Amino acid sequence: MSVGKPLEPADYMEPRCVLCDEPYGVTAEVKPVPQQRIIAKMNEYMSLRDYKGAERHLLYWLEEAKLGRDLRGELMIRGELIGHYRKTGEKEPAMENVDAALALLDELDFHQTLSAGTTYVNAATACNAFGENERSMTLFQKAKEVYENSPNTDAGLLGGLYNNMALTAAALERYEEAAALFEKALDRMETVPGVELEQAITCLNMADLLEKKDGPQAAETKIYELLDRAYDLLTGSGVNEDGYYAFVCEKCAPAFSYYGYFLAAEELQKKAEEIYERNRAGE
Repeated sequence: MSVGKPLEPADYMEPRCVLCDEPYGVTAEVKPVPQQRIIAKMNEYMSLRDYKGAERHLLYWLEEAKLGRDLRGELMIRGELIGHYRKTGEKEPAMENVDAALALLDELDFHQTLSAGTTYVNAATACNAFGENERSMTLFQKAKEVYENSPNTDAGLLGGLYNNMALTAAALERYEEAAALFEKALDRMETVPGVELEQAITCLNMADLLEKKDGPQAAETKIYELLDRAYDLLTGSGVNEDGYYAFVCEKCAPAFSYYGYFLAAEELQKKAEEIYERNRAGE
């Protein structure tokens, strides 16, 4: 968001109240929230690393969706909140939104839709992040059933599913299953242009799995190959250096540092800081 840019109502207004012309619980018909605008604004906050602003933004629109009886909009916002609280490490609100999102799938009868698949993946990833791995795997299995049985599922969605599902399998010490899922993730993502960052993350995840499964010495050569591949993907000429790129660089830097790639880690962290600073300056 540029310096001096006028604030939009969603940045400062409270949701409608009993003093407004549409009191709580009296909305006559569904009034959809602007999903694309909500996501675009969310991306702005993330490009500035403004997590508090992102939370305020999502909570504002959550209330608007509830007031307008927009269950689909509420489902989308709940998914964003799950991801937000997972990134900030806040288990209680993350799991509250997991439960609410799953309840919305029941209310909407969306269980076999791509929206359901996305919801299951978001919920399962949060469960994994907070140590609820058995529940995570159950949710990933539901997402897998939806995605693999839908003709409209693109390869990028499948790649993301397999990558995140592999992390849960690894957490459950099902290492062979995790390795197979990581391979499937890379196989799917290699067919999709513009997902270099996701491929890099998968390579780093595979390196961690090999260390656990085979031990650092036995897996050393393969680990270094994966690190080199991840670095090339992260620094390739086709990468769009936007806010998401900064987030991924910041996320990946510690992995490179852990394996002794200190210069690569420093470079990625520096790239992230430069992008955040540039975004804050409104360039």
